[in-house]
Amino acid sequence: MDARGLALAVLAVLAVVAALEWAQTFFISLLLGILIAYTLNPPVVWLERIRIPRGVATIVVMLGVMGALAFGAWSLRGQMQTIVEQLPAAASKFATGLARLRTSQVGAMQKMQSAATEVAKATAEAAGGPAVAKQPATRVVIEQPPFKLGDFLWTGSKGAVGALGQAIMVLFLTFFLLVGGDTFKRKLVRLTGPSLSNKKITVQILDDINDSIQKYMFMMLATNVLVGLLVWFAFAWIGLENAGAWAVAAGFLHVIPYLGPGVTAAATGMAAFMQFDSFPMALLVAGVSMAIATVVGTFVTTWMTGRIAKMNAAAVFISLLFWGWLWGIWGMLLSIPIIVIIKVVSQHVEQLQPVAELLGE
Repeated sequence: MDARGLALAVLAVLAVVAALEWAQTFFISLLLGILIAYTLNPPVVWLERIRIPRGVATIVVMLGVMGALAFGAWSLRGQMQTIVEQLPAAASKFATGLARLRTSQVGAMQKMQSAATEVAKATAEAAGGPAVAKQPATRVVIEQPPFKLGDFLWTGSKGAVGALGQAIMVLFLTFFLLVGGDTFKRKLVRLTGPSLSNKKITVQILDDINDSIQKYMFMMLATNVLVGLLVWFAFAWIGLENAGAWAVAAGFLHVIPYLGPGVTAAATGMAAFMQFDSFPMALLVAGVSMAIATVVGTFVTTWMTGRIAKMNAAAVFISLLFWGWLWGIWGMLLSIPIIVIIKVVSQHVEQLQPVAELLGE
């Protein structure tokens, strides 16, 4: 074993991980721009084929997508506003219900404790020994720092401004990547050198990455739409108010693996408790939301991901854990495209064949 080479490899991996964590804002924006550009490239290419300049086609496609999203949000603005207005009351009512449930449980526990104390006392008297007096418990109260509305608003405004700036940068990056077209592809092919075989391998890698990412984005769109439709039908059948808005939220949050469906289930459960004033109904609505996300994620998403990437489930889950640990929610969202790109490159580079073998089925 080459100990020196192994040590250098470990140090290099640690340095790369540290750089990815330190510059996560840049890398996340870059990857989001690349993914969106790959997704929107087919309609831009189609418009270019019908004699529309690529710059104009890019503007038309991007404005069309943003307009569709804005129209969808506008059409559901009433239900969204109702949900936002009900959130404080729903949280208060849910907390009150939990307090009542906790009070009833505490009462039952006190009765059991009193019964246990009487049994212990009777046992001690029967044995002829004095009853042991129970020492009173010492309570420690930890004072929480007072809530300052100014600090909260300042922190929230900074986060909102940062998110808005990052979104604008992603839009500009997407625009320039779409306008550039195959420019970077041709440059990468030229950088591989004069060897024809290297150029063919580079073209094959880029084509496979393009095909895999586009199929993955289509899979995400199909599964999220399916989740939204099923949630809409189920909530409308149960009688939950604002079922359309909750269905849209469920479809969007389903993009985030595991965490998104959990947030949807918790929010819809609180809304159901607010409307029906019943914990069984809240559990029913939350359970239905989680069941739909689980069924679609387990069967449809897993099947389509396997057909697209041809990777084993353990590798996908480990990638999800790593990128989620490194970049949080954005890492969970981008983990599968990243691992797909790594697998495609590994398949065509001889030195990386072991990595492709580990990731494959």
